[in-house]
Amino acid sequence: MQFMLRQGIAGILIGAGAAGALAESGPLVGPAAFGDWRADKPGVIRLIRPSDLPRPGASPSSANTSHLVPRPPTAIPQVPDGFKVELFASGLRGPRQMRVAPNGDIFIAETRAGRIRVLRAADGAAKPSADEVFASALNGPFGIAFFPSGNNPQWVYVANTDRVVRFPYAMGDLKPTGRPETVAHLPHGYGHSTRDVVFSNDDKRMLVSVGSAGNDGEGMGSPPGGLQAWIDRHPLGASWGSETERADVLAFDPDGKNPRVFATGIRNCVGLAIHPTTGDLYCSTNERDAMGDNLVPDFVTRVREGAFYGWPWFYIGQNEDPAHAGKRPDLKGKVTVPDVLIQAHSASLGLTFYNGGSFPAEYRGDGFAAEHGSWNRSKRTGYKVIRIRLKDGVPTGEYQDFLTGFVVNDSEVWGRPVGVAVAHDGALLVSEDAGGTIWRITRQ
Repeated sequence: MQFMLRQGIAGILIGAGAAGALAESGPLVGPAAFGDWRADKPGVIRLIRPSDLPRPGASPSSANTSHLVPRPPTAIPQVPDGFKVELFASGLRGPRQMRVAPNGDIFIAETRAGRIRVLRAADGAAKPSADEVFASALNGPFGIAFFPSGNNPQWVYVANTDRVVRFPYAMGDLKPTGRPETVAHLPHGYGHSTRDVVFSNDDKRMLVSVGSAGNDGEGMGSPPGGLQAWIDRHPLGASWGSETERADVLAFDPDGKNPRVFATGIRNCVGLAIHPTTGDLYCSTNERDAMGDNLVPDFVTRVREGAFYGWPWFYIGQNEDPAHAGKRPDLKGKVTVPDVLIQAHSASLGLTFYNGGSFPAEYRGDGFAAEHGSWNRSKRTGYKVIRIRLKDGVPTGEYQDFLTGFVVNDSEVWGRPVGVAVAHDGALLVSEDAGGTIWRITRQ
């Protein structure tokens, strides 16, 4: 549909070469990095720094929910020069998180339908050859993980909104061979509902993301026993009331035993990923709303054990949230600054690292994150997949538009990216839950 906008074909099909030229001139920084969908093109690089952030309320908070429209048969997303994108699967019911089994089977969470679907495709195939429902009657499934690592996993773990379960699994199973076993119970019942699950590279820890119950710590009240007593008894930045063990990454043994808090103050860590080389845990995070068009930036970051990332009292380092001014002076100077700041309200969801062999060598080890798209911004942003650039295993702070073209105009979109995964043959797979499709990106 973006081929038929009022802005004109030339305005949209500016060409991958032109996008590359923009990228070569250096990243967009400062206010220029806060652009909306009209500036999105494959190859455009942005760098948002903590010093670039406006003051709270510099612009009003806007409600600008996207209107979903059908995708015409000729409309496809845009990718950088040297790549091609094809429709891999359609007719799915809200496909969200995706994970690829060692044999290449693609496991997909259809969250609202309460099920996990499996697609099978031979290496290089443009379409799946098998399509089966692996499990159903689940409660808001999102995260999927195979355990143990390697080529012979014995379990498929699924993170529902209220618990992590696991199904017995042998390579190539399209149906589980036994009933699910509950591994861990999770905080739930309201607010952010997605839960992702990954395992550390040494298979010793299961890590689970749990988003906050509210936007900005509303209704937390006073901690039982008083604030100072709470500070003395609990980990840095721990919250209470309806937010107990929320806005956190939790850690467990693989069998669900020995539960503990891994990191705190992360408002809604939707996507988790382990870097295949460094072993670092990364999180793709939705930050708080209602503070203006360009606050608070979403982010992708390494998550350090024991670290506190600010929510709800601070954001992006030492910036105090006006709604909580003066409430936690003890936390000032103790907030970990995220690695990569992303345009506010982009709704950063799925995350993966490229470990395939078919993309150019400079992509190996870089991240890809799906930006579901804004509702709390006057001019739409997100609705794309971005590349997270790393150098020597460390994020540079920059991110690059990789897959764009889902936005029609300031009110209409035809796709909302959610999951990103690397296929067995090295292609990049992207799910979007508005139209129920999966796209396959390969090198030309």
